[in-house]
Amino acid sequence: MTGMDARDAELKKELDATLHARRELGDEYESALVDSFLEKVDQRIDGAVDRRVRRQLAEQQMVVARDARSPQATDSWGERFGFGIVSLVLAIPLSAIGAGTAHLPGLLITWAGIVGVNVVQALRVFPAFGRRGDKPESDWQG
Repeated sequence: MTGMDARDAELKKELDATLHARRELGDEYESALVDSFLEKVDQRIDGAVDRRVRRQLAEQQMVVARDARSPQATDSWGERFGFGIVSLVLAIPLSAIGAGTAHLPGLLITWAGIVGVNVVQALRVFPAFGRRGDKPESDWQG
């Protein structure tokens, strides 16, 4: 017998007992007996609602906890904007150092590093940009 069947059987017993008591006690106690039975039904309904609300609340908390652990939930727009600003501010002295010591190749290497750092940051925040489609690694078939 499942939990629901047991509760249904218990409620049926309560109803039978209430009807039996009404037959024995007469009409003058009918109102009190009905009120008592309805109070038990209300308690059963309240218990079922409480269980459902607790289960839904627990499910929502699980969803929130999972979302809080994802990188997208922890990375705010301000953090991404700040990273971009800092990389541009640092690009000025790094460009001067690279160009001053190795001229054009130094400048190109400096900017390749700056772009590389920003690409890594973008892929960390938006991992979907780094994924390839369903294409095979190589088109060569031989």
